[in-house]
Amino acid sequence: MWTQPWKMREGFIIGGGLICAGLMLELTVGQVKWNAFSWPANLIVLAGFLLLVALLSFLRPKFYFCRYLTTYRAAVPTLVYVVGLTIVMGLTRQQVNGTWLNDMLSFWPFVLIYTYMALMLALVVVSRLSRLLTGKKRWDWRRDVPFFLNHCGLLIALVTATLGNADMQRLKMITVAGMPEWRATDDRGEVHELPIAIQLQRFILEEYPAEMEPSLAADTMMMMQRTPKRFASDIQILTKTGKNISCTVDVNHPVSIDGWKIYQYGYDTRMGAMSDISILELVSDPWLPFVYTGIWMMIAGAVSMFVFGVRRKSL
Repeated sequence: MWTQPWKMREGFIIGGGLICAGLMLELTVGQVKWNAFSWPANLIVLAGFLLLVALLSFLRPKFYFCRYLTTYRAAVPTLVYVVGLTIVMGLTRQQVNGTWLNDMLSFWPFVLIYTYMALMLALVVVSRLSRLLTGKKRWDWRRDVPFFLNHCGLLIALVTATLGNADMQRLKMITVAGMPEWRATDDRGEVHELPIAIQLQRFILEEYPAEMEPSLAADTMMMMQRTPKRFASDIQILTKTGKNISCTVDVNHPVSIDGWKIYQYGYDTRMGAMSDISILELVSDPWLPFVYTGIWMMIAGAVSMFVFGVRRKSL
């Protein structure tokens, strides 16, 4: 073991070491405090990450460990850990400030493994690009275009989604008919003043008809009678940039304005259709366009692999 060339077992040991280190951090300092990485701290972290990639790429010819990080023998064990932790996240209920497995995005082993994978991705991209630029490898459009689209897309989506997590805001706003509101609360109950004000004009509630089809089961009829068919809000939005917009916010049909998405969340269920209160959810995720860019690059990479693959077979 640890004799060159390293095999996959060394990769599993490195990944296991990161998980153990993450558990130690979890026990000593607690969960990852994403609030500490909000703008501009996340930009500084991104710059540090890129500098680390540049340093390891520069040291690659001198140190075997740096070269090992760009091999499949290091990538496969890392992917096993990533997939395993992702499956755990999918099988457990995720909530803010939950236990270890219930708040995986703030779980140190999860964060360290994903950071390690992002570092490996960046080193692989830089290594491939440097060989092409120095002439050590001949450019092949059928292979290199899908490679860079897939790897760069995954890297962009992974890094921006992680760093953007600190800047994402998910707030609840209680609006009262005829009264403009510009304050909203987060999951911790903290009040935030927003750059937009919302005034509820009218709350809309549509219920199922009282007469049901006789073929419907009794429990289904009771559920439909308790659950509204539709509820929405006619609102007026005022912004600091001078916009004055009247629109309707419906369930699953949000309104987008100045980087915010406004969703219909709830209402005063005691008053029903007579409710003069509407609860809205406001979401801001300024890094989301970069995440989408990475996703679309991966889709383009998959399409190009299919196209070039078909051409190669036809030739």
